[in-house]
Amino acid sequence: MAVRDAVTAPYDSATFNHDHESNISTPTPSASTRQKLHGRAFYESIGSPRMILAPMVDQSEFAWRMLTRSFMTPETSKSLLAYSPMLHSRLFGEKPKFRESHFQPLRNTLPSPPDSDHASEASKSKLYLDGNPAFDRPLVVQFCANSPDELLEAARHVQPFCDAVDLNLGCPQGIARKGHYGAFLQEEWDLVYNIINKLHRELDIPVTAKIRILETKEKTLEYAKKLLAAGASIITVHGRMRDQKGHNTGLADWSVIRYLRDNLPPETVIFANGNVLTHDDLERCLAVTGADGVMSAEGNLYDPAIFSEPPPIGKEGRDYWRGRDGKGGYRMDAVFRRYMDIIYKYVLEVPLPERRPLYLPTDPEKPSDLCPKLLERREDPEGQPPVKKQKRDKPPKVTSPNLIPMQAHLFHMLRPIVSKHTNIRDALAKCRPGDMAAFEGVLTLVEEATKAGIQEYEVTADQAESSPQMEEPTSEQKAEAETSDASSLATVARVKRPWWVCQPYVRPLPKEALEKGALSLSRKEKARLEREDGVARQAGLTPEGRTEPQALGDNSERVVDIPREGVVCG
Repeated sequence: MAVRDAVTAPYDSATFNHDHESNISTPTPSASTRQKLHGRAFYESIGSPRMILAPMVDQSEFAWRMLTRSFMTPETSKSLLAYSPMLHSRLFGEKPKFRESHFQPLRNTLPSPPDSDHASEASKSKLYLDGNPAFDRPLVVQFCANSPDELLEAARHVQPFCDAVDLNLGCPQGIARKGHYGAFLQEEWDLVYNIINKLHRELDIPVTAKIRILETKEKTLEYAKKLLAAGASIITVHGRMRDQKGHNTGLADWSVIRYLRDNLPPETVIFANGNVLTHDDLERCLAVTGADGVMSAEGNLYDPAIFSEPPPIGKEGRDYWRGRDGKGGYRMDAVFRRYMDIIYKYVLEVPLPERRPLYLPTDPEKPSDLCPKLLERREDPEGQPPVKKQKRDKPPKVTSPNLIPMQAHLFHMLRPIVSKHTNIRDALAKCRPGDMAAFEGVLTLVEEATKAGIQEYEVTADQAESSPQMEEPTSEQKAEAETSDASSLATVARVKRPWWVCQPYVRPLPKEALEKGALSLSRKEKARLEREDGVARQAGLTPEGRTEPQALGDNSERVVDIPREGVVCG
């Protein structure tokens, strides 16, 4: 079976446990021998993808891209375009160690400056992970930059191993302000033009750009025209302004993206970004904005299967859970296992550990589902207290860009389960990059908790079916939940799943954060929010979003505030 089939076919751990292919079957030409296309011609050459995995700092690395693709069939995976994590152009161009620890297309280190041998590596057996045409294409590599020359030098290192290079013009974080890049270049249109235009003229592959909306839709349109005139083949528009971050995230404005679609030349390729909570939101975003593709960032971090269709009823297998109400999602223990298997096979290149099938309520009862090693660890010899841990040698430093993000990824994906089971949270907090045994221990705890959660659901669902049911929301109420930030309670109800199922993280609205005291606004902003709240109440809407305290665990007195209502940033 080909490597690509092993990832995109319906998941089977046995499929991952065969010998890793030492070479690829159909190498793509190096960038220097490919015909450089532009705009829609380029977009069509990579399959006209409609779903886009967003660039995220240290979070859209190879292993996570592979995990996202693994839920899709070979045919639907062609509709997914993935972006690398954002890379710092100056550091990438100047420091070999930085390149090696952030981008691994070859088994050997990328040479600098790039030469003809470097450009021809794509046809040899030295290919490793990033941009491998057997399983990691199409791929766009994103950089932050404020210098045309620095970005061009960095881009030349990666151009043999990707389909395009993207300029980050949307990062709103403080580090971007300090470093003078991302969204903090949006006032310097001439500089932005020069950066994009230099790559358009001198790079062997296309250049694209990702932006945020400006103060008005008209100004955003003029900004987009400037980027296109410079040579950008694709523009991705995040429908939030630069100051919409943290507690002030709020909703993305799809109407601005629609305005761009209606006022830019029809051949312009536009990707929309923002407000994507679930798979159903993808098509809704495309319909509302008229964009060619829709990008998901945070939605993908909490549910890496967001781009895939749910399996048909009766074909769920052990990985997918579907409730009595028809709502469902991929089980956290199943996604966790799949993520680990990708790390073992592609990154570490070792055989997969043997594991029991995941629990199903229809399985025959067993005395214990704990693995023997875990039982030995939990039993104290002859009732004696546990032996004091001995000091161990400090483990070697891990630099793999696929091992370092594992803990952060799992805290995102497992957020509902670690809020309920503090033992899982504490075990995950102790994991260190490269300590696969520790992550396996967390996986075992997640499998146990998921089994208990499913068993509890089976009991409570039977009880609920014999009790009076709540009235089903009307179609008008459902439509309002999808389009109004005031109906946050209905929005949460729409995406809510049991705590052992992957699901979106719902952020409180800015007004909710303000009431909580987590957000401080200027007088101008306070007056604007009061006017908006008055208009909403006159229309009969009563947001009143809140958070509610919940205990961190069964035996803990500590509590956290869990968002009860709100909308997600994605």
